[in-house]
Amino acid sequence: MTIPDVAPILPVAQSRRTLRWLRTDLARRPRTLVATLLVGVAAAGASVVPIYLLGSLVDRVRDGADVSDLWPLAVVIGVAALLGGLGTGVSTYLVTKLGEQTLADLRESVLARALDLPADTIDESGRGDLLSRVGADVGAVGKAVSQVVPTMINAFFLGVLSLVGMAGIDWRLGLAGALAIPAYILALRWYLPRSAPLYRDERMAIAARAQVMVESLQGIKTIDAYERHAHHRDGISVASARARDLSIAVFTQFTRFVGRINRAEFIGLAAILVVGFLLVRDGADSPGGGVTVGAVTAAALLFHRLFNPIGMLMFNFDEVQAAGASLSRLVGVVDIALPDTGATSGRGDAEPRDATVEVRDVRFAYHPDHPVLQGVSLTIPAGTRTALVGSTGAGKTTLAAIIAGMRDADSGSVTIGGVRVGDIDPTRLRSHVATITQEVHVFAGPLIEDLRLVAPDATRDEVLAAVGAVGALDWVTALPEGIDTRVGEGGLTLTAAQAQHIALARLVLGDPRVVVLDEATAEAGSASARDLEDAALAATEGRTTLVVAHRLTQAAVADAIAVMEHGQIIQFGSHAELLRDADGRYAQLWRAWETDAVTPAG
Repeated sequence: MTIPDVAPILPVAQSRRTLRWLRTDLARRPRTLVATLLVGVAAAGASVVPIYLLGSLVDRVRDGADVSDLWPLAVVIGVAALLGGLGTGVSTYLVTKLGEQTLADLRESVLARALDLPADTIDESGRGDLLSRVGADVGAVGKAVSQVVPTMINAFFLGVLSLVGMAGIDWRLGLAGALAIPAYILALRWYLPRSAPLYRDERMAIAARAQVMVESLQGIKTIDAYERHAHHRDGISVASARARDLSIAVFTQFTRFVGRINRAEFIGLAAILVVGFLLVRDGADSPGGGVTVGAVTAAALLFHRLFNPIGMLMFNFDEVQAAGASLSRLVGVVDIALPDTGATSGRGDAEPRDATVEVRDVRFAYHPDHPVLQGVSLTIPAGTRTALVGSTGAGKTTLAAIIAGMRDADSGSVTIGGVRVGDIDPTRLRSHVATITQEVHVFAGPLIEDLRLVAPDATRDEVLAAVGAVGALDWVTALPEGIDTRVGEGGLTLTAAQAQHIALARLVLGDPRVVVLDEATAEAGSASARDLEDAALAATEGRTTLVVAHRLTQAAVADAIAVMEHGQIIQFGSHAELLRDADGRYAQLWRAWETDAVTPAG
């Protein structure tokens, strides 16, 4: 089985744009940035001093100096080494802090943009891609910020000052050590062009794997119903195998890179030792004068000391490239253009006169060749309840999303109280229209704060009243700490039915005029379905309500029922009226419902 290209991936920022974003964010903290650079240079300088002085110590010992002449130099070496170690620690802390502040800015920007993205953008690209960015990509950048970047910056400073120190001992020794530079450059020129595409493909493969897994988990009930387990399992296997194979390819490329780095180290150290031997042997007769054994020792140690920092720089390029790819993917989310909501005449100022919902000739398609809604018209009078029923793919959820303002129709109009949904300020639209789906999230923390998400100023009595209105007061008060019990991650895990109760209580606290219930009681299980249906009736009492009915008992108690098929409303009326047409689609659905013995209408 191959992985189908079912959705376009969210955009990825170009390298120049990513670097520009990074520079802009760092420029917001000039003092911290300058302090970090200065401390890093000072720490590297202090780390080089002991090796530089060690050459002098070797020469003094070779010349037979007294112990009294040696210990002051040894003390200086020890103090310099201590200062270098402390400075490196402080530099690491400052670099990590600066990086974490930058990452925090990026996370906030990505989250803000993700929350503002239209639902159809997320659906078209796939939730797995977005989840992989806010999960795996943030993790990759975070690891680089806390572990890789501080090490590489300190290694860079140490490497530069070590080369300067070698040249200061003797330019010929410095030149000998510089012979390794072309080998290092050739290694990078071989590695970078080959590895960058691999890292990009690896991140995309991880996103594709996440997408396939998320879709399979979210659609598990549909997969069970159609017995498509093998198909989706094969899809996950293919996606996982591709991500695995790319990770192996990345590692293989890296091991070949290591061999080239070792070759460069051999060239540099061998050149220093050979040139140093010749200079010491020829002494003053050599062109430019001779050098001492101590000087050669110091130069060789300085170059050997470079093995670690240069190795850090080179070997961490894979981490840096992985983090760079992830950073580009995150900046790509930040740069996604939001739909133009520029002001038109009176836009955002109009207030609905009532809660009547009017749908007029609405058409919508995710793809031009596959229309989902084909000229749908519907009226839901203020304070009444209308149910949408129909087979899977009929367009019920799409119509509900358009009425709720979560999607824009391709043509046609949706009004609330005479005002087009698109002309209501988005921040105020949520106070007019609320949506509850089968996907209910319980946030970590005290239950009362979870309930106050939609009404932060609600009093304790108001929260308890909302809980009581949906029939949840008994189980809430029975919790270990009542309404103050910590729930969600790190706290008490609520059942699916309890989570739906919480969502309905939030609805009561939010007090919207129009409510859209998209299979809001479908996932709680048959044992709690009737209780949740009663809770939904109580929560929506007096509100204009559209119910995407999963259970036909929800439709039976509605004021009106709209039967949808192939993106059109083919029947409309009350439960009793639609049953009179024995050959109609609703009557067929009802008979099938009763035959399956799924909670007959009461």
